Amino acid sequence: MTSFDTSPQLNVWRMLLALAVVFVMLATTGWTALRSDRPVTALQASLSAWEDGSIAGHRLPDPDASPTRIARFFATLTDRQQATLAARYPLAVGNMNGAPVELRYRANRVALGKARRVELARMHDSRLNPAGQQQAGRRMHRLESLAEPGRHILAFDPEGSGRVAEVFGDLTEAERISVVVPGVDTDLLTFQRTYRYHSAPVGMARSLYDAERRARPGLRTAVIAWADYTAPSGIGMDAATALRAEGGAVRLNALVRALPGKAPVSLFCHSYGSVVCGVAAHTLPARVADIAVAGSPGMRAEKASGLGTSARVWAMRDADDWIGDVPHLELGGFGHGADPVTAEFGARVLSARDAEGHAGYFVPGTDSLQNFAEIGTGAYRSVDCADDLGTCRAGLSATTPVGRA
Repeated sequence: MTSFDTSPQLNVWRMLLALAVVFVMLATTGWTALRSDRPVTALQASLSAWEDGSIAGHRLPDPDASPTRIARFFATLTDRQQATLAARYPLAVGNMNGAPVELRYRANRVALGKARRVELARMHDSRLNPAGQQQAGRRMHRLESLAEPGRHILAFDPEGSGRVAEVFGDLTEAERISVVVPGVDTDLLTFQRTYRYHSAPVGMARSLYDAERRARPGLRTAVIAWADYTAPSGIGMDAATALRAEGGAVRLNALVRALPGKAPVSLFCHSYGSVVCGVAAHTLPARVADIAVAGSPGMRAEKASGLGTSARVWAMRDADDWIGDVPHLELGGFGHGADPVTAEFGARVLSARDAEGHAGYFVPGTDSLQNFAEIGTGAYRSVDCADDLGTCRAGLSATTPVGRA
């Protein structure tokens, strides 16, 4: 594994460089980049209607109730009653942790159809300039794609740049569940790409799902492409702070706690997504067996032990990833702390030799993807470490129980 110079002079230089970066960001983006998220009015409207609604003469439960309470409520309903609620309150049901998974898929298909009709009208709205009409057309085509038969949309919110999550595999019957947490510039339009397919959440999750099935064909797995948080836009103030990560961590924790069954969960966190996972780590339930980060700017901790999690912490970075040149420190709220691939941090450092650049970790045929697949299926003794000594496999068996280091 590459050695890292930790001399006092270099640390001072990194701190000065970080301050320079901060001042440049302030000059070019301004403090206003730290504003709060805009209200999600469409989703809020659906939730408000739900709060005032009823079924079979009974009031509906608080949408913020625990997933267990929500699940118990839906279990008392007939299939027809459930379908009625999905059609009447699609955004509420489609994003409701604890609602049956298949019902969320159905509700989100309804919500996608409504959002598509909105964008179709905007395409021909004379009040919009040509650029606005073109943007509406791009959104409409994305919504059409997400609503295609066979796609399983677990969460969807059309407001602003949009949030979405998609499932590959059978989530309710899975023996292992993986969640892909992406980084900056992730929204409705970038959720999937044709060019550089494996750099977008759909391509990442699909690639991981296929690799897990090849690694252990008899194991029932499911992978979630999770873009259900407001990611930073570009490399600016939001990306340099934990503001977006803190909001994402709350949503990630809610997702994991609402997953059906008791299958172990592995988180695969790319770039700024690793900041989200780092902030969320201490609140995640014990069923989270692994947190694996790739191309990480830091996890808001100086050591893996400081994350406050019983999950195994894995890290990788390929030699061509520009994130390695970013100062790994935190100063006055800017920056994200120590480099997870250093020995001092204490993560299990994996090989990423075949990956290329910052967005190449999920490309088929790479060491990085194969390592992710081994982790996602629990085959820990098969991972390829960054060194030749097998350090990252120390103390692990192929079936190390959840919650052990």
